[in-house]
Parts: sequence; C-alpha cells; structure tokens
Amino acid sequence: MAQGLHLSQRLTQSLVLAPQLQQSLALLQAPTLELKALVEAELQQNPVLEELPPSESDMADRNSDGDAPGDDTSSEAADPTEPPAELNGEAGEAGESGEGGEAPVDDFQAEFEKLVQLDQDWRDHFSQTNTPTRATAEDEEKRQFMFDSLVAATSLAESLLEQVRDASLAAADIPVAEVIIGNIDDYGYLKASVEEVAVIANVPGDKILEVLRVIQTFEPVGVGARDLRECLMLQLEREKQQESLEYEIVRDYMDALGKRRIPEIARGTGATVEEVQESLATIARLEPRPGRAFLTAVDQFVLPEVFVKRSAGDFVVTTNNEHIPHLRISNVYKDLMSQGENSAEVKNYIREKIRAGKFLIKSLHQRQSTIGNIAREIVKRQREFMDKGVAHLRPLTMVQVAEVVGVHETTVSRAVSGKYMETPQGVFEMKYFFTAGLQTDSGANVSNTSVKDMISDIFKVEDSAKPLSDQEVVKMLKDKGIVIARRTVAKYRMELNILPSNLRKVY
Repeated sequence: MAQGLHLSQRLTQSLVLAPQLQQSLALLQAPTLELKALVEAELQQNPVLEELPPSESDMADRNSDGDAPGDDTSSEAADPTEPPAELNGEAGEAGESGEGGEAPVDDFQAEFEKLVQLDQDWRDHFSQTNTPTRATAEDEEKRQFMFDSLVAATSLAESLLEQVRDASLAAADIPVAEVIIGNIDDYGYLKASVEEVAVIANVPGDKILEVLRVIQTFEPVGVGARDLRECLMLQLEREKQQESLEYEIVRDYMDALGKRRIPEIARGTGATVEEVQESLATIARLEPRPGRAFLTAVDQFVLPEVFVKRSAGDFVVTTNNEHIPHLRISNVYKDLMSQGENSAEVKNYIREKIRAGKFLIKSLHQRQSTIGNIAREIVKRQREFMDKGVAHLRPLTMVQVAEVVGVHETTVSRAVSGKYMETPQGVFEMKYFFTAGLQTDSGANVSNTSVKDMISDIFKVEDSAKPLSDQEVVKMLKDKGIVIARRTVAKYRMELNILPSNLRKVY
C-alpha cells in the first residue's frame, strides 16, 4: 500500500514571562542572603546602579523622617507580579522621543526628579530598622585575625591515622591499617567485609582481623565495629564488663533488645524484670555512633526577614533591611543624560539602563512592602500565638491573607517561601503560621499544629507502665471536643518521634 505525506498544523499557546517580571518574582521569593547576591550580580551588570557607601547609608537612616514605605498599612500592597505603573508609563515615553531618538531635556529633568524622590523613599524605607554601628577598621582587623586563627576540626580518619603512628604496629602492618581506616565511615563503622579489605590490601583475612583488633582499641571507644552489637560489646569490654548482665544481653539478645521484649530477656538470662530494665538503662547510655564527636556540625543559620516585638501592649512588625544593599541611580549618568552633545545611541543605552535600575529599586521596595504587609496580617490573625504559644495557633490559609493584602495567593506563597519571622515565642518559618485546622464540637477552630502539641502533652504525662495507645489518645481528644481518626494520631505521633505503646512500656 502506498504511503503518502501528510501535512498537519498544530496551534499551541504558552505563557512566557517578561524578563523584568521574572526578576521581580525572583526578588520576591529569594531569602535575604540570596537576595543580596542577586542585587550584587545586578550591580555588576548595570553600570548606572551604585550602592550607597556605608557613611551615606547610615546618614540616610539617621536623617530620614516619617513612616517607611513598607510600613504603610493604610493602603493595600501592590502585587509584585505586576510591573510598577511608573515603568509602564515610561514605555510610552521612549516612543515619544524626537528625531534621532533624542528626548527633550525637560523630559529628562522630570525623570531625574522622580529618581531623586525614589532615592529618598528607598532611604526612608530602610530607616524602619535600626542599623547597628559599623565596625571600625581595628575591629575588622581583630575579627579577621580571629577567623585566621581558627583551626579546622580533625576528622575521624585523621585521628585514627595519628593513633596508627603511635601504635605498636609493624611497618608492614601500617598500610593494612590505612586500608581498614579508609573503609571506616563517618560514624565509626567498618563498612567493608574482612574479605573485601583483604582483597584490597592483598593480605590474608587473618592479618586483617589482627590489625582490626588493634584499631578497635583506639579512641573513640567502639570504633572499627562491623555492626551495632559489636560496637556496644567493645564499649563494655573497655569497661571490663564481660561478665555483666549488660554484656550478656547485647551478646545474646540483641534482637529482643531492639524490640524491648523485656520479659523474654528476663526468662532467657534468668534475671528479674527489674534487673533487666536497669541493665537496659545502662546500655542506653552507650554510644551507638562512636564517630559522632568528629562529625562537622552543620548548623543552619537563618536570618529573620521580619521582627515582631511587643510594645505598649501591642505587637510591632518591622522588616529586616539591614542586609539589603541601599541602591541609587548614579549621578554621573544622570548628568550624562542632561548633556546635549551625547549621541542618540549613548542616550538610549543610558536611558534603558536607568529604567532597569529604577525597576530593580522599585521591585526591592515592593518586595519589602509585600512581606511586611503579609507579616502584619499574620500577626493580626495569630495574636493568641504571639501571646501564649503554639497551643493557640489558629488555622490560617494563604487565600485569607491574600484577600486582605490585595495580592494573589501565589504571591503570598512566594513571599513567605524560605522566610523566617522572629516572634516573642521564638523564630519560626513564615509558612509555619499557615496550617489547616479542625472544628471542635463547640464550633471553635483549632489548627493541626495545636492538635499535635496536645498529643505531645498527653504522651508526656502518661503512665510509663501502661503507655497510651493511639485509640486511647483519640478518645481523650474527643473528650476535649476534637474528633480525629486513629491513623491521624499515629501520623502525628511518628512526626513527634514518639515510639508505639509496646516500645514505650516500662515493666
């Protein structure tokens, strides 16, 4: 059968965001430190933008009066997803230029006046936070000296290799020890089998075991173990506890120990239930991860975007502007625009860069204003939380906040993403305050977070000899007017890292 060619057409539509709109969304969504990096990158690309020197920035903060633009609660926040109206108007101005693309000097002067006002507004906006006194050159020198004096932490492998050099090992055994140490993970366990290490080191398995036993005498106690059982036994052996009940339990009843089958362990060892429980308490004090002390602590530092402080019986909300660069349009390029001898090409280039710079400044202003207005609405609706704590967190959706602030709910989502709020109750992610809720029998609304806090309090006061089951917690919550399913209680219990009732029981 003959095959012919067929021509078909397909019409599709796609939404493509303008570059300036993409920039505005990126600025809104970026946390403070990431925002600073974005602004610094823009400073490198746009020659008409400049950052105020520290002295001028501080002077602007001290001399600015009146309310900051971001603190204006009387008007609704403009949606950052919409380009500033001023910029949209300027698009027409570009087309109104005279012959050769040159605009009248009077038009430039009008723009310059707008720029001057914008500069002042932006400085006033930063005055809402108290900028700390900048360090002197001497202070910076001392600070740098402190950083330069810091010594990098020693790793577990480095510590073990150092002990190898001090150990009574033959010269031929040192390379074997190095191979073994190379296969010990960050927690202190030997992850490769003896056979695998023997192949790598090209020595018999007996030699691997001989050197491994030496390494297992090193610090930290328990290092070089091949499993948890051996790790605990090494620690008990170091304490000369080979004849103890603890050693017997770890050696012979590790599976029952993991499942807390205390009566089974008591029958097998011939000890009483009380003696087994005492031994389990001793075992619990042993270190299951010997290399933990050498792990580099990865502390997550957060920089609050919003500060909530109590003042005169009310809560005052301020945005953190300290780490956002103070920007302005360079006066050098403003003067160049006013000079009539410049070519139309030069003027058009400078004009476009000025527009881009103005859009960035206005977008930053808009970002801070939007975050501030959203934060104020959160504080307004979560006042009981600010006063009393987590148990009083109310259900709240982004749609509710968006309707009041006057933006789309996706804008609220971007504005709170990765942002933190410092409150009288501590530092919380702004998304924390948006939570679904339940309605009690009395008609009151309770957030899921509050319910989880209630469950945590219930388990804290339970009888350890008769731990509560998930179904019993369901009944206790029902008595308080909160009706939830047993599987929901189990889910919240797991999120709280609380074991099931059979593993919490103390005999």
